[in-house]
Amino acid sequence: MAFLAIKNVEIKGIAACVPRRIENNFDYPFLSEREIEKYVETTGIKKRHCAIHDGSICTSDLCFVAAQKLLKELKWSSLEIDLLVFVSHTADYKLPSTSCILQDRLGLSKECMTFDIPYGCSGFVYGLGVAGNLVSSGTLKKALVLVGNTQSEYASPEDRATALLFGDAGTAMALEYNENCEDSIDCYYSTDGAKKDILIVPDGGSRNPVSQESFVMEKFDEGICRSRLHEVMDGPAVFVFTLSQVPRALKTLIEQNHINIENIDYLLLHQANKFLCEKIRNKMGFPVEKVPYNMEEFGNTSGATIPLLMVTQLREKLGNHKLELLLAGFGVGLSLGCVHLKTDKIICPELLFL
Repeated sequence: MAFLAIKNVEIKGIAACVPRRIENNFDYPFLSEREIEKYVETTGIKKRHCAIHDGSICTSDLCFVAAQKLLKELKWSSLEIDLLVFVSHTADYKLPSTSCILQDRLGLSKECMTFDIPYGCSGFVYGLGVAGNLVSSGTLKKALVLVGNTQSEYASPEDRATALLFGDAGTAMALEYNENCEDSIDCYYSTDGAKKDILIVPDGGSRNPVSQESFVMEKFDEGICRSRLHEVMDGPAVFVFTLSQVPRALKTLIEQNHINIENIDYLLLHQANKFLCEKIRNKMGFPVEKVPYNMEEFGNTSGATIPLLMVTQLREKLGNHKLELLLAGFGVGLSLGCVHLKTDKIICPELLFL
């Protein structure tokens, strides 16, 4: 089973950046006012910060701003960074890897190790596990994990299943090797690629290259019209997967590492939508005050949701207290990851805007 027990690694800080531009769900022209009110009541999403997808703001730009601010607040030299991991499925180019571009933009050493992880909703917990495991060896001392997506680009404006759901964000997390660190970062991962079609952009990759047919808007149901370059989301199937697998995975992690859930300060869930997250919270038996949300203002920002949640909802507590956290990221792939960790008065700047 895919367990990781990462030792000798500390989380030193987290920062996040979102586009200034806001899309208000109540302004959506393809649903009635009553339908929008029902949607907002169910999902909890009233507005989203979204980039204009003309190349002016990419995921890397949002991550760059967050990383630059975090390095400044930590008083770390960019030349000290040994590892940069960029986690996103909205890269700058098909090649080269966006992590290489960010190495140059951030002024990191040419001896810095960099790579991309093309993951979405579970991206943060995967990036944390991979980077943390590399740093735990002690040969890499300091690392940046940059996680974000501008996947509002993939949502058809005429598809009520996705048009009001996705927002954009970029985040940065700093890790440091410390051989005297007493706390471990415990992880559990699982994958079900047989369900890949539940969340998919059909065209644009090597399997289905872009063609003239890729741009044709097709009506699939009332209120659902999209092209093959837009994201397909089977909502009911996502619901079944999430409710059956996320609580199971969290309980597996808890049992494996003998975690006392009474000691958990917060359960941080991927901000898929409020209805789904509330179902998970109830299944896990956590009180409302221990499961914060921010989808009301930011929507579903894919892999960035958990670090963005930490910055917007827990900033003061992260900066002034030692916290014990349980995290769960889940979605496209289908992919799932859960993490148990502790933070101790970390650097957490105010939310940044671009």
